[in-house]
Amino acid sequence: MSDGFELQIGTYEHRLGHLLRDGLDLHRHLRAVDRDLGQDLQAMKAWQRECAATISQLSGGSKQHWLSRAYSDAFLPGNQGPSGGAVEEAPVDAIVERIMGVLREAQASLAGLRESGQSGSPSAPAPRRFPFVHDADLRPRLEQALVDAQAAFDRGAHGLALVTWASILEAILTDALTHGPNGTFGAARPEPLAAWSFDERIAAAEQARLISAGCARLPVTARGYRAWLDGHGELRPDMPVTEADARRTGQVLRLIMRDLSPGR
Repeated sequence: MSDGFELQIGTYEHRLGHLLRDGLDLHRHLRAVDRDLGQDLQAMKAWQRECAATISQLSGGSKQHWLSRAYSDAFLPGNQGPSGGAVEEAPVDAIVERIMGVLREAQASLAGLRESGQSGSPSAPAPRRFPFVHDADLRPRLEQALVDAQAAFDRGAHGLALVTWASILEAILTDALTHGPNGTFGAARPEPLAAWSFDERIAAAEQARLISAGCARLPVTARGYRAWLDGHGELRPDMPVTEADARRTGQVLRLIMRDLSPGR
């Protein structure tokens, strides 16, 4: 590793450490009973601007970079209201906590670059997004599917993106149900888990409190995605998918990934 690259990494590590310390202070203030909300929100906006600038630099200015996407995901809304109403906004302290998680991911990736002695751009390598999946053989396939789904969405193939995101969601729910605490959650049912519908797997995971109610936002086309695949597993050309439905499916997937891996 060249001295210049070592200096770059050190600079970014120092900046990330500073942002994390400020984030911890901000998080404490936001959770305090006697807080000055107006002042704290101003401080939060200033902190977010610094975080966004650092993330942009580490991502090489690309909004498609995994770190940029992770930062954007931190602002995803919460779950649908209890009566099926409007989507709840994420609390500001939760957003701060999520952003801090992204900063820690950046720190870990920079540390990996330092240990490997890899030179070149200081932007962090792609992270492992599915460490919570118990089936180790499944993880790399999910990683590739996640990349493929985003690429499909970016080129306007919204049907393919939706189906891929929905299949990833079903796969991680199935893994969670299969390897959940106290054995398989389907043990009390006569039919095997493989015979359950997508909706049944969602309901079981919610009942077992493995996930939140985020799947309530899934579009009908995503819940019934299996019907849009032909006998060879290929997408039928008549699938009625909008860009909004595809985007919402991707957002729900990321919410559930966060539920299954709280440390993300």
